[in-house]
Amino acid sequence: MKQFYLIMMLFFAIASGATAQTTDIASIMQKAEAGDATAQNELGNIYSEGKGVSKNFTEAIKWYRKAAEQGYADAQSNLGRCYFKGEGVTKDATEAVKWYTKAAEQGNSNAQFNLGNSYYYGEGVNKDFKEAVKWYTKAAEQGDSDAQTKLGLSYQFGHGVEKNFTEAVKWYKKAAEQGDAKAQAYLADCYYQGKGVKKNLTEAVKWNRKAAEQENAQAQCNLAFFYKNGIGMEKNLTKAKELYIKAAEQGDKVAQEYLKSNFNLDIQKK
Repeated sequence: MKQFYLIMMLFFAIASGATAQTTDIASIMQKAEAGDATAQNELGNIYSEGKGVSKNFTEAIKWYRKAAEQGYADAQSNLGRCYFKGEGVTKDATEAVKWYTKAAEQGNSNAQFNLGNSYYYGEGVNKDFKEAVKWYTKAAEQGDSDAQTKLGLSYQFGHGVEKNFTEAVKWYKKAAEQGDAKAQAYLADCYYQGKGVKKNLTEAVKWNRKAAEQENAQAQCNLAFFYKNGIGMEKNLTKAKELYIKAAEQGDKVAQEYLKSNFNLDIQKK
């Protein structure tokens, strides 16, 4: 039966002109069926993302589970994600935490970040900021930019740790330098307000601009404010209005209110 399935998969992929990719998938499938955990996880990814096959979350779950039950950390993390999102299984945050924990304890940074979120928001587990910070830190120290950003927020607002703007800036900067738009916007605000770092309008403009270019609404709104008032740059009301509109179209309330009050423009989120 497995042989027949393999032949049919090859036939349909060849018919679509994906011969080389099909050969790779067939090889991965053979290894997966032989019990190779790495191949099982990769086959799960193939079905989850629809790479060379029709997207099939149920099939993805099947292969993630086989690898996860062998202790393969990436598959455990992926299985946790599927339970959290309800992809191929009934949504179950508690089961997600179970698999995130198994992977996180093996050092998987994605699972560590997601486990941190589970504790931070109290999803599938009791809310615990200290435990959230513990897992954010582990992931952040491995270079995970999402975790670095959340760790920065934790230090800024004193969630699970003593409030420390200097430490917040440290983690925002690490994430911002990796291109994380949220961290760039948060870092810009720290430079603008002089919190955790010496006030520097040039740096505030620089990081807001980087985030705004990635369509971060908060940064677009902040940069618009800078243009409107000539903060750290020459005043330019045209650019300010353009940026306010971009932010408003993403649902930024400050930008929407400004445009309505000053230009009678009622812009709602697209």
